[in-house]
Amino acid sequence: MTDILDKTNQPGSTLPDVQNSQDTRAIAINKVGIKDIRHPVQVKSRAGHTQHTIANFNMYVDLPHEFKGTHMSRFVEILNNHEWEITVESFKTMLTEMTSRLDAECGHIEMTFHYFINKTAPASGVQSLLDYEVTFIGERVRGKNIINIKVVVPVTSLCPCSKKISDRGAHNQRSHVTVNIETESFIWVEEIIDMVEAQASCELYGLLKRPDEKIVTERAYDNPKFVEDMVRDIAHQLNIDERVLAYTVESENFESIHNHSAYALIEKKRN
Repeated sequence: MTDILDKTNQPGSTLPDVQNSQDTRAIAINKVGIKDIRHPVQVKSRAGHTQHTIANFNMYVDLPHEFKGTHMSRFVEILNNHEWEITVESFKTMLTEMTSRLDAECGHIEMTFHYFINKTAPASGVQSLLDYEVTFIGERVRGKNIINIKVVVPVTSLCPCSKKISDRGAHNQRSHVTVNIETESFIWVEEIIDMVEAQASCELYGLLKRPDEKIVTERAYDNPKFVEDMVRDIAHQLNIDERVLAYTVESENFESIHNHSAYALIEKKRN
């Protein structure tokens, strides 16, 4: 769709507003908007600091059958007007503004960014940054905002079966645990990360000295987890958190002795 800036409301303007013209095909569109636009954002950390990062946005609204198109330029204008710190509350504000300005009943915003945490190695105390992929997902349907927080957490998993049957060692691998939470309350990104790392065989670090490597290797060996164990243990923690209305937790273990991944997923929605 070719975007024509909406200037019809400006004094003296004679440019036609093609998007608002009537469409006779009588076919509504579920999602129309912009995809993969990068924009700077500020995200507040649990420690009280503000983290500057670049987010990738997808922004869509529904389009009734009688309209030819939507005003693409307004999506970018909304982004440019929201350069303050991104929180669940400000994300809801952006979602509400988008559907209002585009005269839509339904709206959808996805904001994906890399979030960095400064981690301290367990023995040496050296610090290093580790990045996590975070996505805020907002849906506005019939005047209600639904907010999801999705976090991909890399961890270590060690195979219980390999440990049980082997005389020396056990195979382990890096795993990606993805947690997608629907909530109406405030949840720190760090809370989700902490919860996942606590249920893994061991967490990851950006920098380790030899004494640290000994500790994390032995910690994983003492805490073996199947992919099924990982998702069940995380699901248990989500089940007892009253702030969580619905969730999906999945784990992909990049197997070190197979040419495939092990995978498990649990979904749940509170009644």
